[in-house]
Amino acid sequence: MKLEQAAKQLEALGNPTRLNLYRTLVRAGEAGRPVGYLQETLGIAASTLSHHLHRLILTGLVTQERQATTLICRANYPVMSDLLGFLADECCADAACSPASGEVAA
Repeated sequence: MKLEQAAKQLEALGNPTRLNLYRTLVRAGEAGRPVGYLQETLGIAASTLSHHLHRLILTGLVTQERQATTLICRANYPVMSDLLGFLADECCADAACSPASGEVAA
């Protein structure tokens, strides 16, 4: 993962409404959630929800799929895993880590 992509994804998640929306989708699992459910659960206007979903979709964190008249939103788990890996991959790379605790050794 490139630094620029990770920065865009983290920026998108830096908004409290988008972070709450994303966590709702992560909790939903592979089935995802319909847009109507998200709007009701989060208590936000449709236009506001659309704006926030758009930001998450642009960064690849969320996908959408139309099923008949329903728009289903899902967390993109491979992208989420890549972002988490990017954040953790170099943990303690410049210091000795204690394997048992993950803390930096003195």
